[in-house]
Amino acid sequence: MNEVELPFFVYGTLRPGEHNHDLFLRGRTESEEPGRMRGVVLYDGPGYPYAVEEPGGVVCGEVVTASPEAYGELLAALDRLEEYVPGDPRNLYERVARDVTRADGTVVRAWVYVAAPGVAARLRGRGRPIEGGEWRSPQSS
Repeated sequence: MNEVELPFFVYGTLRPGEHNHDLFLRGRTESEEPGRMRGVVLYDGPGYPYAVEEPGGVVCGEVVTASPEAYGELLAALDRLEEYVPGDPRNLYERVARDVTRADGTVVRAWVYVAAPGVAARLRGRGRPIEGGEWRSPQSS
């Protein structure tokens, strides 16, 4: 199956200044710009956040556009990082296409990794939401 080459919306360890940014994105992107995604709430995870689809929430992050020549490699690397396998019920994250608003107000469709249904249900029940939808790791704060 051929994937649609969408930008990515990152909100956790892939953001600039976080530990996975340099490991996965450096040298593979054409642009990185601030963005916001509505309809999701961030929950604290074990050293990284989970975005859970919930009405009314907003998450802050970056819209990352891959360099065309690096797209396939980057998509595969991010799927491995997030341990995402299409259709696998054991996934912690699902990769979904959602609308993201850039800082200039334009809306773009982007891939985003959101909590898989089982994880999302557990987080809604007993997780800790991150106020304001802005996550930073302790070392970057």
